[in-house]
Amino acid sequence: MPLSRTAFLFDLDGTLVDSVYQHVLAWHEALQGEGISLPVWQIHRKIGMSGGLFTNMLLREIGVEITTDRLDRMRALHAAAFRRLGTSVRPLPGAVELLRFLTDRGVPWAIATSGRMETAAPSIASLGVDPTEVPVVTRDQVQYAKPDPDLFLAAADRLGHPIEDAFVVGDSIWDVLAARRAKALAIGLLTGGYGEDELERSGAFRVFDSPADLLNHIDEVGVRR
Repeated sequence: MPLSRTAFLFDLDGTLVDSVYQHVLAWHEALQGEGISLPVWQIHRKIGMSGGLFTNMLLREIGVEITTDRLDRMRALHAAAFRRLGTSVRPLPGAVELLRFLTDRGVPWAIATSGRMETAAPSIASLGVDPTEVPVVTRDQVQYAKPDPDLFLAAADRLGHPIEDAFVVGDSIWDVLAARRAKALAIGLLTGGYGEDELERSGAFRVFDSPADLLNHIDEVGVRR
């Protein structure tokens, strides 16, 4: 049985590792590879949702024909670009310390990411996380990714913890929407480029600057020091 009544379900990109803008540039490169030119800010607004939904929305908005082959090519181009750009990805300030703190206090936690393992694995390794010891749920393992709740529901199930007693920690409105649909409480972080007001309007009950800021105020979300 868990030593804590609380569990934490973490998004990965922009929440635990500083990788949002590498993903933005990787998608920008993938789109250009298909002859599609979009400003990077427009791409950024959709980072955090599933790759399939992300590309569907972008292509629909600009009136480009969507085909399975085109989506597959774009996913492959994105993965290749991110593997190259991702060498600069590092844990966000306080991320490693926060995970260590929760482990030391017996608070269960898991990672749930819309990324596939092929792009997520290096970021997970940079945190010192072993997926054979800590539940890590990726896009490969669920039917639908964010803003659907499947990733967080699967992560809670892997922990054997009621989703209603879990905090979802994420940096995007897509994380918060998925948390609400899963019936979990959402904590927002500003490390992905979304503003405090956006995260709160989406349903985050608390917003912190970074993993370090969350750790500094961990007692405010019911975890005793």
